[in-house]
Amino acid sequence: MELKSQMAKPNREQILLLSEIRDFVLEVMFDMPEWADAKVEDLRSIPLGVLRKNATQRHGVTRWKRGVDVRSLQPKDVEVIDLHPEMLKPRWKAYSGFVLHHEYIHALGLREHNTLFRQLEAAWPGRTAGRQGPLFTEELRRARAVWLWSCTTCGQEFPRQKPSKRRYSCRKCNTVLIDKKNPVLL
Repeated sequence: MELKSQMAKPNREQILLLSEIRDFVLEVMFDMPEWADAKVEDLRSIPLGVLRKNATQRHGVTRWKRGVDVRSLQPKDVEVIDLHPEMLKPRWKAYSGFVLHHEYIHALGLREHNTLFRQLEAAWPGRTAGRQGPLFTEELRRARAVWLWSCTTCGQEFPRQKPSKRRYSCRKCNTVLIDKKNPVLL
C-alpha cells in the first residue's frame, strides 16, 4: 500500500522525457554483452511513470501485476516502472539511465539485490552515474527540509522535517547540533 501512495500520473512532457530515457537505455542494453541472450526488446512494452515529487528515498520502482508467480517473473508481469520526476531534469540524465537500467534488471526477473543483480547493475557503462544516488537523495531531502541540523564545529548539515532541539550530535565530530531554518524554504 505504501508504494501506491507514491504513484503519480506523468504529464505530456514527462511522458516524452521518459520515452527518451527508455530508448537510450534499451539502445545501450542491446550493445551490452550481459544482455545478449535476454529479451531486452520485451522491456519496451513496459509502461513508464513517475513517483510523487515528495518521495525522497525512492528513485525508481518496479511495480508488478497482482497475482504473478514470483518464481518466473518476466517483463509482461510488470505493471509499470516509475522514476522520480526530478530525475527527468537534464542534470540527472546519466543517473536516470542508470536507475532505469536497475529497474529493467528487476523486470527481467531478478527481484532481489543479490550478487548477480549487483554484477549486472555494475556493467552499466556510465561509471559515475551509479554514484550519483546519494547526491540525488541529498538534493531531494534539502528541497523538502524545514530544518537543517547544523554542526558548529565541522559545518556539516543534516536536512530534517523537525527541529533537533539539541538532542542529537554530529556523526563526524560528536558536537551537539543546532537548528537552523532551511534558507531554501524562506
